[in-house]
This record gives sequence, structure tokens and C-alpha cells, in this order.
Amino acid sequence: MAPQTPRQRIANEKFVKRAEAQQGKVKKARSKREFPVSTKWVIILLFLLIGGGVLEILRLFF
Repeated sequence: MAPQTPRQRIANEKFVKRAEAQQGKVKKARSKREFPVSTKWVIILLFLLIGGGVLEILRLFF
């Protein structure tokens, strides 16, 4: 193995410090998940679907 230059030695020491600091740490997962459709639009869609279904059932009986 070739001898290290001072610049390489400093870079290796920095890398070792950073690697030791990261060992054992768990990466944080995103706590809040973003959905492509807002909650407001999902509620409106459900209202229309359920309301339409109820009206169709009422139409069948009356």
C-alpha cells in the first residue's frame, strides 16, 4: 500500500469522524404523508357517490 499524503490523511480522518457519528443512527421517516388529492376533494367525491347511491335505491322503491 502506498504511503498517504497529508491531504489524504486529513480527508480520511474527516471521513472516519463522520462515519462514526452516523453509525447506529436511524434515518427519520417522514411523519406526515402527502397525498395527491386533498381531503376536501375526497369528502366531496364520497358525498356524491354515496348520495347518488341513496337516490338510486330510493328510485327503485318509489
